[in-house]
Amino acid sequence: MLRGSSGFYSYGIYEHLQDWPGFNMPETRIVFNLRKDKFQYMAMADDRQRPMPMPDDRLPGRCQPLAYPEAVLLTNPINPDFKGEVDDKYQYSCENKDNRVHGWICTDPPVGFWQITPSNEFRTGGPVKQDLTSHVGPFALAMFVSAHYSGEDLVVKFKDNEPWKKVFGPVFMYINQAMDNDNPLSLWEDAKDQMAIEVGSWPYNFPASDDYPTSDERGSISGTLLVKDLYIKEEYMSADSAYIGLALPGDAGSWQRESKGYQFWTKADKDGNFTISDIRAGEYNLYAWVPGFIGDYKYNVDINISSGCDIDLGEIVYEPPRDGPTLWEIGIPDRSAAEFFVPVPDPKYINKLLVNKPDMRFRQYGLWDRYAELYPDTDLVYTVGVSDYRKHWFFAQVNRNKDSKTYGGTTWQVVFKLDEVHQSSTFKFRLALASANDAELQVQVNDPQANPPLFTSGVIGKDNAIQRHGIHGLYRLYSVDIPGSLLVRGNNTIFLSQIRSTTPWQNIMYDYIRLEGPPPPTSNQN
Repeated sequence: MLRGSSGFYSYGIYEHLQDWPGFNMPETRIVFNLRKDKFQYMAMADDRQRPMPMPDDRLPGRCQPLAYPEAVLLTNPINPDFKGEVDDKYQYSCENKDNRVHGWICTDPPVGFWQITPSNEFRTGGPVKQDLTSHVGPFALAMFVSAHYSGEDLVVKFKDNEPWKKVFGPVFMYINQAMDNDNPLSLWEDAKDQMAIEVGSWPYNFPASDDYPTSDERGSISGTLLVKDLYIKEEYMSADSAYIGLALPGDAGSWQRESKGYQFWTKADKDGNFTISDIRAGEYNLYAWVPGFIGDYKYNVDINISSGCDIDLGEIVYEPPRDGPTLWEIGIPDRSAAEFFVPVPDPKYINKLLVNKPDMRFRQYGLWDRYAELYPDTDLVYTVGVSDYRKHWFFAQVNRNKDSKTYGGTTWQVVFKLDEVHQSSTFKFRLALASANDAELQVQVNDPQANPPLFTSGVIGKDNAIQRHGIHGLYRLYSVDIPGSLLVRGNNTIFLSQIRSTTPWQNIMYDYIRLEGPPPPTSNQN
C-alpha cells in the first residue's frame, strides 16, 4: 500500500530452484471474491458491462446445467429479470492487449472494486492471448498463467533441476467511491482514468525487490517494419498496425506458445514505425505479424537488451509466404474467424448483454449446434466468385449433431474455375487456421475419396475456443502443394474434411484460405 493511494498492489515472485524436481504449472492467478450482497454490477469495457446474476442462481433448483459445467441456463434466478439467460464466465473473456481494467460496482453505498493490470510483460502467450476477467461470484481475477484458448501449449513445464524465476505483477486493486447523488456508473469512468495513470507509471518505482528492475535499468528498441510481396506491389509496403514484440528466443511464431519468460509488445503506426520501451535486460528475438498478410516474422539476429540501451534497427523487411499470384482467397488474414458468418443464437440460450451486438455474437452459447440446423442434409459448399464469405462461410467447421449422443465429421467444398492448367505445374494452397481443437484436417482435390488425402494436419489443437466463446485460439499456417495433374480446366473442387467426430468440441476455425497459381515462367519474384 502507498500513502495517499486508494487501493493496494499485489505481485508474486515465483521460483523453481535448480535442485527441485520437475512439474507443470497450468494456471496461476490472483482471485478476489467480493460480497455478493453488495457488488452486483460488473464492468470490463464500455460495451461489456451489466447487472450480474447471483452466485446462488447457479445452484440446483435455480438453473439448468448445459453442455459443460461453466454454462448454466437460469431458470429460477433470485432476480427474475435474468430468467432464460445463459451464464458462463467465458462470455466475459478478453484479449491480453485489452485486459487492463475490470471489476465491480456496489450501488449502496456507491463503491467500486477494480483490478488494474498496467503491463502485459509478465502475461503469457502474447497480446491476443485470451483470458478470464470478472464473472459471477462476484469474482475479479488477475490472470498470470493459464491454458485457456491454447491448451497444453501454454502450460508452464519445469524439467528436473531447471532454475527459473519470474515476477508476476504488480497489479493494482483500485477502490473508488462516488457521492450518494452521483451516478454509480461514473465509477467505471474513474477506474479507466486510474488505469491510464497506472499504465503511465509503469514500471513502478516502489517495489524493493532486486528481481523487479526500475525504468533506468531497462532498455528500448525501435525501427520500421516494411512488407515485401511483389505479387501485390513492386514497392515495399508499410506494416500498418503490425504487432511487434520481444520474447524469448525461438522459431518464428513461437511467442504465442511461450510461457516462461517476459514479453514486450507494441502496435506499429500506419507507416510501420515502432518503439518498445522499458524492456527488461536479457536476450530476446524480435517477432511480428502483420494484419492483412499471412505468416510470422522473426528478425534474424538475437536482440540483447542491456540496462539503458536504446537500439535502433532501422528498416527491417518481412516477406510473407508466397509462391505465385493469388487466384482466389477466402477471408481476411488477421488470425481471427470474426469476418465469417456467425449465426444468431437459439433464443432459448442467450446472454442479453450480447444481443444486437453483431461483433460479439460469437460469444453467445450453443452456436456450434446451429450448423446442423443451417445445413441439415449436406455440408457447406462455397463457390468462388459467387459466394460471400461474410454470409456463406460458417465461422467454425464443427461436427454435425446427429442426435443427442452422436456426431459426424464434416466435409466442406470450395468450388472454383480455372481457365488454364499445365499438368506439370504446381499450385500452392495456403491454409491459415485461427483455432483448432482435437481436430484433424484433410485436404483432397477433385476426389473426396482419395486415400491417402493430399494433405492431413494430423491431430491438432487444444484451443477449446468455440466452447469458451472465443473467435480464435492459436494461429497455425499450412502450405500445401497441389500438382497440376490433380486439376482440370473448368470447374474444380477442394474438399476440406474435419474427420474427428466423437464430441461436439472437435472443430477448426479458419483465418484465411488462398490458392496461388504457379509463378510465371519468367518470374523474378524471388
